Amino acid sequence: MSGSGVFLCAFECESCTRGGVPLSLSHVLLQKASPLARPTGTHSASRYQASLLEGPVLGSLLKLSIPIVLANILQSGYQLIDAFWVGRLGGHAVAAVSVSFPVTFLLIALGSGFSMAGSTLVAQHMGAGNHHRVNQVAGQTILLVVVTSLSLSLIGILLAPGLLGLLGVEEAVYDAALVFLRISMAAMVFTFGFSMFQALMRGVGEVRLPLYIVTGTVLLNVVLDPLFIFGFNLGVGGAALATLVTQALALGTGLWLLVRGRHGIVLKGHDLRPDPVFIRRALSLGLPASVELSARALGMNVMVFLVTGFGTVTIAAYGVGTNIMAFVIIPALGLSMSTAALVGQNIGAGQIERAGRIARLSALIALVSLSVIGLVVFTFARQLVAFFVPGDEAIIEAGSHFLHITSLTFGFIGAQMALTGVFRAAGHTVVAMLLALVSQWVLQFPLAFILSRDTVMGVDGIWWAFPVTNMVTALIALILFMRGDWQKGRLAEREDPLSAQVSDEIISKGPGPSA
Repeated sequence: MSGSGVFLCAFECESCTRGGVPLSLSHVLLQKASPLARPTGTHSASRYQASLLEGPVLGSLLKLSIPIVLANILQSGYQLIDAFWVGRLGGHAVAAVSVSFPVTFLLIALGSGFSMAGSTLVAQHMGAGNHHRVNQVAGQTILLVVVTSLSLSLIGILLAPGLLGLLGVEEAVYDAALVFLRISMAAMVFTFGFSMFQALMRGVGEVRLPLYIVTGTVLLNVVLDPLFIFGFNLGVGGAALATLVTQALALGTGLWLLVRGRHGIVLKGHDLRPDPVFIRRALSLGLPASVELSARALGMNVMVFLVTGFGTVTIAAYGVGTNIMAFVIIPALGLSMSTAALVGQNIGAGQIERAGRIARLSALIALVSLSVIGLVVFTFARQLVAFFVPGDEAIIEAGSHFLHITSLTFGFIGAQMALTGVFRAAGHTVVAMLLALVSQWVLQFPLAFILSRDTVMGVDGIWWAFPVTNMVTALIALILFMRGDWQKGRLAEREDPLSAQVSDEIISKGPGPSA
């Protein structure tokens, strides 16, 4: 799986000034009395909010999840485009990109927690109607993400040679892998930034703009990849550079939209001032989320060590099978993200019963839809594997056998992901973290190790660890959901609009003269 806002006082804007002079308290009181006086940014915020807090639950879910799913599918196009053009450079180039991916993915997982925390807090404050808090949370989130991404990027660039050495990269691949990895590390700042923009936009319910931006950048990548790789003769470094350029443009576009403030969030300078209270809250939410994602990333990498003991055919079958599975769960990932936004806003609004209906419907949709997809994968397993390795009968046989064992439990993956979105929305990121740790490190890896090494099952023991883990993890998630602790996860309280507006004006003007 691959992964990727925003700002200021929704109440401080053109309608809060007259000829550049800040409003006095009497002006604010008059504004409160007038239904026509609405600050910039609130029009769009109210539009998104109304559609998420009322009306049919199914319609709200589909309205959010479809654009998210499409954006996720398009984002996977980056890897497909890179693979297409890098493949024309030869096997060493493909290997250079492949060995760099686990390192990049792990660092991205480590730093993504703050975007999740920001999305959770934005959604809850949006639901509570605290628009100025939405902007403040967005500003603090961007501050944290910038610091985190710059730090991880610098660490990655400096440690790249050592990391490749730990992975045992062959000498023939090392130089190209080092170039690709270092450029990818430099691009991480922009990748993190755009991911943050997407997360914050989801929090306010705006999912169309990220889709439009992703579409544009993927199309641009189609042009830049061959231009940089072959036209400028940059090789694998050209593929990484094309991603850097497109992600930088995506982030720049997102920040420009935030500064304009017409899509639910308004970015202004004072929201970027470090707020220790918010930073502590973001750490409490974001660090468990980072551990969760890192546990999943490390878990999949550790499984590779088990697979490699069974030969090249098994390695290839595992690679093809997990690639197919990664594509299959894209709808569940989109549904999980939309569920988190919807449940978060409704918890913030105090609509716990509606939040529960959203959660149950989302889990049911994920269970049914991925079960159907799993049945299709089961039926056409040979054809799907053959698409990736045409003519290699041994890999086709092994890969289709892997999919036959795992595919009928895809629905449980979907249900678990949907419920994980609920826990994140409620601020229960520790629960989501524990689910990931149990799934990868208590169930899947130990089961795969024991069944493949200490029983007559052999490699089938690795394959059967997947469906067992899927079912047990989904059952644990369901039990935790039914306990209802997530219903107490309200992180935002409603504020009086007048006090919020006056407070925001005071912040924007700064402290007055001392007596």
